[in-house]
Amino acid sequence: MIHNSTTHNLVPESEIAFQQKILSGVARTFALTTPQLPTNLKALFGNVYLLCRINDTIEDDPELTVAQKDTFARRFVSVVTGENDDESFGQELAQLLSSSTLASEKELINHTTRVVNIKRQFSPLQQKILERCVSTMSRGMVEFQRNATVDGLADLSEFNRYCYSVAGIVGETMTELMCDHSDEIAKQRDVLIPLAISFGQGLQMINILKDTWEDRARGVCWLPRDIFLAKGIELGTLEAGNTQVDERFAAGMSELIAIANYHLLNAQRYIEMIPSRESGYRRYCLWAAGMALATLRQINKNPNFKNGNEVKISRTTVRTIIVLTSIFSRSNRLLGKVFDYLRRDLPSVKTKDGRDYIAESALSQHDPR
Repeated sequence: MIHNSTTHNLVPESEIAFQQKILSGVARTFALTTPQLPTNLKALFGNVYLLCRINDTIEDDPELTVAQKDTFARRFVSVVTGENDDESFGQELAQLLSSSTLASEKELINHTTRVVNIKRQFSPLQQKILERCVSTMSRGMVEFQRNATVDGLADLSEFNRYCYSVAGIVGETMTELMCDHSDEIAKQRDVLIPLAISFGQGLQMINILKDTWEDRARGVCWLPRDIFLAKGIELGTLEAGNTQVDERFAAGMSELIAIANYHLLNAQRYIEMIPSRESGYRRYCLWAAGMALATLRQINKNPNFKNGNEVKISRTTVRTIIVLTSIFSRSNRLLGKVFDYLRRDLPSVKTKDGRDYIAESALSQHDPR
């Protein structure tokens, strides 16, 4: 394995600037964190995010049929892997996207060819890592979209598989790229990978919980049925603000909040294992984990919220998290105090030790191919 790839030198500054401009439109938080990365990783990580966001746009568009999503997802994989030089992909997809799709997302779709061409300037190993990420995410998207309903996913095991296919694989991908970047990080790969997958699931769980009612408006639900059935709640019958089920629904949400909290504890463990000299990558991860915990606290305070805006964290909170984690980014001891403060009052998983929980919910989803 060749480490310390000179990615930044291979990608023209104009293309790096293009990616950053697109990122600022489709993902302000991610665009904020990317500059924290080592110079030779900025273009690479930005490209990972944009490729994944193209997948997400296909998945989330309310007017695309399941058959159309299936077709475009498969076409996208063939474009990324180089099996098909399909330059019409972006334009055709953009024309079919609904009016609810952001203009910035349509711009990204229209520039698919340019984003993929940037990916082709990375090292062969880096390209292989990115291709596996896109392929895994696309396969999962096709599978779960085909069976998506307002009734939710069957159980926690299926929920974990969904989280891996749309987010755990991203954490795994970022870690593989960091192992390529640093021999010191590569030595800890076997421990870092399951933690990275769990980290990704924690972030995805926040999104699923926060977007519950917006997803339902699109006719889908990604919550696990078994957890809510145990509380006497059928997800398919839910309506936002239904006071008759508030207490039982809140109990189901509390159980998922506890699981998300545990995954974010694994995120903390992951960050603590990254060498302090990699302060840029540590900050990159810290900002994401800190904002996720702050959002989780908002959900925990108001589990019967009616839309995602009610649990959105303030700009002041975002700035505070950025300042605190940046100041203490090199010290695990001080970061531990920040994390303890952020997760105060959150419910926690008490029935399983950490290793077993990671194995069940994260590492078991790992496909080494």
